[in-house]
Amino acid sequence: MNDDNIAQTCQCQCGATRFTITGKPLVRMFCHCTICQEFNQAAYGDVTIFLAKNVQLQDAAQVSFKRYKSPPAVQRGKCATCQQPVIEQLDLPLMPALTIIPSQHIPAGPLLPAPATHIFYHRRVADIDDQLPKVSGFLRSQLALAGKLLPRLF
Repeated sequence: MNDDNIAQTCQCQCGATRFTITGKPLVRMFCHCTICQEFNQAAYGDVTIFLAKNVQLQDAAQVSFKRYKSPPAVQRGKCATCQQPVIEQLDLPLMPALTIIPSQHIPAGPLLPAPATHIFYHRRVADIDDQLPKVSGFLRSQLALAGKLLPRLF
C-alpha cells in the first residue's frame, strides 16, 4: 500500500470528537511525565505522533484545549462531551507542526506502530516490565524524543 493512500477516521471514547489521520505515524512512545499522567489520568501517556498536516479534526469546537506548563509548547485537548484526552498540538519554531494522538484512539493497523521507548521514566508510577528502552531525566528524555522524531521529519 502506498503511504499516501493511508487514511483512517478515529474518535474519542464517546464518539463525539472525530478526526481523520492520513500519512504515516512518526513515532509511538510511552511518556511518564507528570503532565501526561495528569492529562491522561493514567500512569503514563501512550501516544502516537503525526505531522499536523496529516490530522484533520472534524469539529474543533468539540475539543477543550488547555496548556499545562510554560512555555506553552503543547496544547492538550479533551473531548468536551466525555472529557477524555483526544488530541495534542505541538508547534515549535523551525519545526513542522506535530499532532499527538492517544494511541487508544487509533485502531490496530498501519497507523498504530509498535511503541519505541519509555520517556521521563524517572517519573513513573510503577515499573514497566517490557523490553523497550527506558529513558530517565528531563534532558535525556527530550533527546530521546528528538532522536526518534528528527530522522522522520527531514
